Amino acid sequence: MAKTVQIREIDDEVYAALRRRGAAAGLTVPELLRREATRLASRPTVEEWLERTRRRRSPITRAEVAAAFDELRGPWPDAGR
Repeated sequence: MAKTVQIREIDDEVYAALRRRGAAAGLTVPELLRREATRLASRPTVEEWLERTRRRRSPITRAEVAAAFDELRGPWPDAGR
């Protein structure tokens, strides 16, 4: 069953920006917010994303990553000076 959400005390500037974005997309503010809420709810939280990525194993070693960064950065400045 669909639920109703009410947001109170939205700044005038924020509401005006939402109206502009909605108008640009051919949507009302409630339609825009419904679309954005759906998109937000479908994405994993940062914690969920981190947990999933921690479980993945990569064929690339840390040494290879460090070497790639070194190649991109170029030589390190002489630390002895």
